Amino acid sequence: MKAAIVTEQGLALRDIPIPTPGPEQILVKLRAIGLNRADLGVAAGHAHGAVGGIGAIPGLEAAGEVVECGPGVPDHIKPGMRVMGGMNSSYAEYTVTDWGRVNLVPDTNMSWEVAATLPVALQTMHNAVVTHGLAGPGSAVMIQGASSGVGLMGLQIAKFMGASVVVGSSTNPEKRARLAEFGATLAVDTNNPGWVKQVLEATGGKGVDSVVDMISGPLVSQTLSATRILGRIINVGRLGGAKAEFDFDLHAARRISYIGVTFRTRSTEEVREIVRLMRADLWAAMEAGSLVLPIDRTFHLDDVVEALAHMKANAHFGKIVMVTG
Repeated sequence: MKAAIVTEQGLALRDIPIPTPGPEQILVKLRAIGLNRADLGVAAGHAHGAVGGIGAIPGLEAAGEVVECGPGVPDHIKPGMRVMGGMNSSYAEYTVTDWGRVNLVPDTNMSWEVAATLPVALQTMHNAVVTHGLAGPGSAVMIQGASSGVGLMGLQIAKFMGASVVVGSSTNPEKRARLAEFGATLAVDTNNPGWVKQVLEATGGKGVDSVVDMISGPLVSQTLSATRILGRIINVGRLGGAKAEFDFDLHAARRISYIGVTFRTRSTEEVREIVRLMRADLWAAMEAGSLVLPIDRTFHLDDVVEALAHMKANAHFGKIVMVTG
């Protein structure tokens, strides 16, 4: 099979053997692959954990057809089924994944490309916005860094769960202008020193109940100021930097819960539960077309280097997708 492999010279397409599914794994023939910013670290050979380094295959999500089931896979999953889900090493024509990480592609003529955009965003943002952020009717939620595909899904999930105030941040004026399309009731520019005041005014002076923070870095203490007493900040990403000055006194005074989340240290059972909870809350809405992401551009797997360069340039809005056929 063809796969994008991390080499000493960078990412390169290579012909390698098709993997064999292990216990409780399925082999999937991939039709479309969703790109995520974390892929850039893997492609550069310096990602966290065992997925980085020479010989690694980037990729976190995809959609395709089940080809083979390993021992222990439940009977309801069979070869020929169209599935979408979290799939590591998905920059390839085939990959193996745990059966509990996939869902059937809805029978509503959903394209492979659309199916490949949804798994990571749905799972990550349901876990952050709902499970940890406790979004519900009448709540106030902020997505810090809302113009990415995952961020746009976070806005939609917050609105779908009943939040009355949904704040999205973006420093790009064109992207910020589109956040209302995805559920934002207030869009702020965190380069503007007055953004915290805007959030406080929108929440009656209290601050938001929860922040899903994908920026972190130097914004973290301002984010504390925009979060209400006994509110929550869920640390999902660190696009603004992994280290910064932190106002511990403000954190204590506002009694904010600061929660770190990542898939890197979660067990197979934990990931399965995240998928189950997401499906229970969101699957019907997704099938109805209420939770969608715009596709910025589609590439072929042969053009993987160009696709990653497009993502690294950070000029896209929504998801970038690769197809294999």
